[in-house]
Amino acid sequence: MGRRVAVPFPPQRIVSLVPSQTELLFDLGLSGKVVGVTKFCIHPAHARTKATVVGGTKNFDFAKIAALKPDLILGNKEENYQEGIEQLAAKYPVWLSDIATLDEALAMIRQVGLVAGAPERARQLADAIGASFAQLPSVALPRSAAYFIWRKPYMVAATGTFIDDLLGRAGFTNVFAGQARYPEITAEQLAQAAPDVILLSSEPYPFGHKHVAEFQAICPTAEVRIVDGELFSWYGSRLQHSAAYFRTLLPQ
Repeated sequence: MGRRVAVPFPPQRIVSLVPSQTELLFDLGLSGKVVGVTKFCIHPAHARTKATVVGGTKNFDFAKIAALKPDLILGNKEENYQEGIEQLAAKYPVWLSDIATLDEALAMIRQVGLVAGAPERARQLADAIGASFAQLPSVALPRSAAYFIWRKPYMVAATGTFIDDLLGRAGFTNVFAGQARYPEITAEQLAQAAPDVILLSSEPYPFGHKHVAEFQAICPTAEVRIVDGELFSWYGSRLQHSAAYFRTLLPQ
């Protein structure tokens, strides 16, 4: 983010305000230093019982955070809210990530490992994730796809998002690449775009099989699939499972 953040090294009391970065800290062997997480930090399953829950990603409980006396807070530009981050940064070291590509995610993993005190483990993890993506087969004729993150209103992932970058690596072209970030679209726009594949993400909206017919009616010739949203949008250590999952989405 272009800010200088002075952190006592190595930090001993870390608050993570981002689910994917919480999981990363645990996978780097730093669970003993994590004192605060959000209610959305569901991986690992015991994260919210081991550490204090300090609210959501966009509504922090400042009193709980103050009581934890953090010497490092990890946030993210997109997932957190500016006012809350600025309020915290006035009192504590706040390290903020800004991620829209796989390369930026791998850099974040290495940087978090460095600042939190597990640089070698982070380097090995980032290298392994990078290698797994490099081994994905190239697709001569990528299928066009629409990736839905919300219903009522319909919202898709478009240009400038981490999901869009991973779609390309998974062998798809985004039919809404001409729009920015997370636009609302209509059923008519979807029908006009006529994607080969419609991907319904399991998060943040919990799309399920009951929704397949709804989209099949809009695009009768499209393949409609429910996909694991975490493997398309979590930019921490969960990425070590993404490339293998993307192989299952390739045409057989």
